Amino acid sequence: MRNITIERNYIKYPSGSCLISFGDTKVICTASMSNSVPPFLIGSGKGWITAEYSMLPGSTGGGRKRRDGIKKDGRSTEIQRLIGRSLRAAVDLESLGEVSITIDCDVLQADGGTRTASITGGWVALYDALRKLAEDQGKTGPEEYLLGQVAAVSVGKVAGQIICDLDYYHDSRAEVDMNVVMRAGSLVEVQGTGEDGVFSRAELNLLLDSAEEGISEIMLKQREALGI
Repeated sequence: MRNITIERNYIKYPSGSCLISFGDTKVICTASMSNSVPPFLIGSGKGWITAEYSMLPGSTGGGRKRRDGIKKDGRSTEIQRLIGRSLRAAVDLESLGEVSITIDCDVLQADGGTRTASITGGWVALYDALRKLAEDQGKTGPEEYLLGQVAAVSVGKVAGQIICDLDYYHDSRAEVDMNVVMRAGSLVEVQGTGEDGVFSRAELNLLLDSAEEGISEIMLKQREALGI
């Protein structure tokens, strides 16, 4: 796996923020709170967590990446939905009350695994936002809202070998590419594709085993960054 670093409180104003790096992939994750919820939750007593994802100009090779307009491209929309689903799996939404938390993930530099880095950093920013919410609501801490710790990693088969945490070089050559999201030892989501081949049930098990081992290391980094 690549070297992973997490710098908390990277931005002053959000309720939670961090700069997360998976090797040369760097993403700023922020968590912002509001005392409102989407229309379908008004009066329910439940909160909501959603996400926005964007790759900034200069974040990729091959020329300037255009800024997303009002309508995001299909890839960004799919990724931000994944981030939102993954982080909602971390929280008991009823415990929030009618509060919304938006996780913004802005890719400064992309070298593979931007969605998994966004989920991992998003959980750190979310944890700090829940710290602030707990103070505001007179609760003991984020654990009163949380169902578990969430992190993610990419894994794939490259030249017949299982590799965890794919950079762009490996991702672009992968016969099988998979993104795995876990919460406290259980699977939240698995996205697996035979990009340039197929994979057996036995290989699927190896890929999941590798992802689980990698995520356990990533979760340790999250806890170290948060001091928990």
